Amino acid sequence: MEPEPGPGPRRWPAISCVVTGASRGFGRSLVRLLAPRLGHGSVLLLLARSAAQLAELAAELRGTYSGLRVEFVAADLGCEQGLRQATAALREMLPAGPPGHLLLINNAGSLGDISKTFLDLTDPVEINSYFAFNITSALCLTSSALQAFGKQPGSSRTVVNISSLCALKPFKNWALYCSGKAARDMMFQVLALEEPDVRVLNYAPGPLDTDMQLLARTATGDAAMRQVFQNMQESGQLIDCSVSAQKLLKLLEEDTFCSGAHVDFYSI
Repeated sequence: MEPEPGPGPRRWPAISCVVTGASRGFGRSLVRLLAPRLGHGSVLLLLARSAAQLAELAAELRGTYSGLRVEFVAADLGCEQGLRQATAALREMLPAGPPGHLLLINNAGSLGDISKTFLDLTDPVEINSYFAFNITSALCLTSSALQAFGKQPGSSRTVVNISSLCALKPFKNWALYCSGKAARDMMFQVLALEEPDVRVLNYAPGPLDTDMQLLARTATGDAAMRQVFQNMQESGQLIDCSVSAQKLLKLLEEDTFCSGAHVDFYSI
């Protein structure tokens, strides 16, 4: 998506854009930075569980960017009904949106119960629920979006997975999170291999200053791990969401990454 020159943020052509986990944290910061870059006639679909936060963000964007159509769907992507609601919205919106460009950012995710060790994870309902939200929903939403948008001459399709260092490195008490992130990375590598005309990026945004990081430094079962996260917060090593979001947008604008690659905040 080659941006157009002009004052302020460089604008992309009109595109259809979908962001999951858009109501707070990194997703919300990313949407606010993304919106002014979307060309006139673009469509932006926001997905998350919180209807009130989504409605507030959508109203803010609609009031600021008159040429941008903003829609939102409040749905629990971890349950079948919510996922069907979200995929139905994609199938309705994408064929009616701008035909040239699609950008899908899979940001929604959760830590799981990080007070538990590997040996504590014995409940299949808990485990299946975690993977339904963190893996199944990302796979179904991505495949549904690509099918709904279709292959069009001269078009571009970009899929971003918000990844983590945990996709590559194990952390005590984080069996669910680490395995979920690793599975998502590999899943999107397969997409890049199967669909060479789809640009695929696994972006690890770094240790963000979010509610999730607060949970990491207070609820992780391993005391040494908790201390590591506390030290990062106390020494100012946590990254502001908007700073990391800017790096992601720079990656997308330059569009030089190898499709399917895992790119970390600190490597840019």
